[in-house]
Amino acid sequence: MNENIAKRNRLLAQKVLRGLASRNMQGVYAETREEALGKALEMIPPGSSVTMGGCASAHEIGLVAALKAGDYRFIDRDAMEDKRAAMLAAYDADVFLASANAMTEDGVVVNVDGNSNRVSAIAQGPRRVILVVGMNKICPDLDSALKRARNVAAPINAQRFGLSTPCAKTGACADCKSPDTICCQFLATRYSRHPGRIRVVLVNDALGF
Repeated sequence: MNENIAKRNRLLAQKVLRGLASRNMQGVYAETREEALGKALEMIPPGSSVTMGGCASAHEIGLVAALKAGDYRFIDRDAMEDKRAAMLAAYDADVFLASANAMTEDGVVVNVDGNSNRVSAIAQGPRRVILVVGMNKICPDLDSALKRARNVAAPINAQRFGLSTPCAKTGACADCKSPDTICCQFLATRYSRHPGRIRVVLVNDALGF
């Protein structure tokens, strides 16, 4: 990463961490993917039941591989025939892994979802939620965060899942009502009523979409 960008990220991350703390969410900062992996694992006690929504960022830092190889009960939705059962298991898991489609500089977490299992688990259910978030997802305010979710994250995800949506074809949100739309539910997490339930690992890298 360009050193000027890295320095800017370090400074901006401190503002984001203060914003998260003001919203009853815990945040830590990692300079590298390797450091992020270590910090995430520190948040997951051995023996914990762990599951996740779609989270490319967790894969990219090596977290999913580490959980599968370690002393954890990893509920692998992709390996289960009954996808609904796997999704429902998330609500009683010790730890739920996810990322953010965008996050504001003052700590509001924004996610958009198609099946809505991910946003519903972030909102309520799992005992702990760990979000792995690259600094590429930090936006100035809620409006720009929503725009990023719809115009950056959604088109890329629609394309990688092979969905037939306008954004998959044009790369831009058309505010569609396509049967394949993945913009069914929007969640803006502005505060956590339960201290420490939501924890964010900010990474000085471009992760996810």
